[in-house]
Amino acid sequence: MVGLRFVDDDGVEVVLDRAESDALLLVTRGLEPATVSACAQCRSRVVAAVALIDLLDASAPHPRTGELVELADDAPTLHIYVVDDGAECAHAHWRDPGYAEWRDAVDVPGPRLRP
Repeated sequence: MVGLRFVDDDGVEVVLDRAESDALLLVTRGLEPATVSACAQCRSRVVAAVALIDLLDASAPHPRTGELVELADDAPTLHIYVVDDGAECAHAHWRDPGYAEWRDAVDVPGPRLRP
């Protein structure tokens, strides 16, 4: 079961299966409080690393919280990139500059340049 993949700018990843992803999204209000940019059609997004740590600290316990906090704490940039590996999405409606940053950081099919 494919879920979410959290990636930093160095390519370090924490991969959650579908059940873990659904549970995390439930306890973190869909990651919305930490989101700085997101695809409108799937769960892929850019989250602020510090805000993600704060959100996880304030949320109900999740078995993978420690790994996600470590990833965000050690991230070389201010952002963590979330990839919805379960969605077949071209991100056609992701129109803000966060898309280019997300696309450059993760290894997924799709256009590299936006019109």
